[in-house]
Amino acid sequence: MMNFTAIDFETASSEKGSACAIGIVHVENSEIVEEVYSLIRPFSPYFDPNCVRVHGLTWEDVKESPTFEELWNEIAHLFEGNLLLAHNASFDIRVLRSALDVYQLPYPAASYNCTVQVAKKTWPEFYNYKLSTIAHELNVTFEHHHALEDAKVAAEIMLRAEEIHNAFDEETMLRTLKMSNGTLGPGKYATPGVNFKKKIMALSPQMQNK
Repeated sequence: MMNFTAIDFETASSEKGSACAIGIVHVENSEIVEEVYSLIRPFSPYFDPNCVRVHGLTWEDVKESPTFEELWNEIAHLFEGNLLLAHNASFDIRVLRSALDVYQLPYPAASYNCTVQVAKKTWPEFYNYKLSTIAHELNVTFEHHHALEDAKVAAEIMLRAEEIHNAFDEETMLRTLKMSNGTLGPGKYATPGVNFKKKIMALSPQMQNK
């Protein structure tokens, strides 16, 4: 059965350390066993108006919240040694790396992959692979751009995919979908092995498939 941690970040701006909210859904044996949601006080108080329009959060909402460094002590165990999943993972992993770098925290030893790519290989008939489109097609109701809600949909994508592909463990899933995980760890970083056009990603939540 699958074990993984689905994550989603919202950001205040394109600045480093700009994470302002995080949602985490931890899955063990294909069952959701823990959910975490927290606002985060970014490294800088600047909130880009474009980001505010996406998620609705402002400095006033998060100024009393823990910094990522303070929060990391409580959530690091959900990252260390786990498979991390995110929708458009290049964005969320970049936000994670930025937050760790700003506070000079060591990277967790983790693998990661992208539910956009899982969805493309599972439902090739979908019109597009934005999170809202996939949720609609799967009849999942959620509040888009709320970090926990988005993480829950990412988790649901993988749980549905494992049933469709009859692939109930990570190795079988990767082999079936012809994918490989990216890696994140102290002193190393490698992107997943998937066939898609690489794009330059900014730290804005307005990503194509978010």
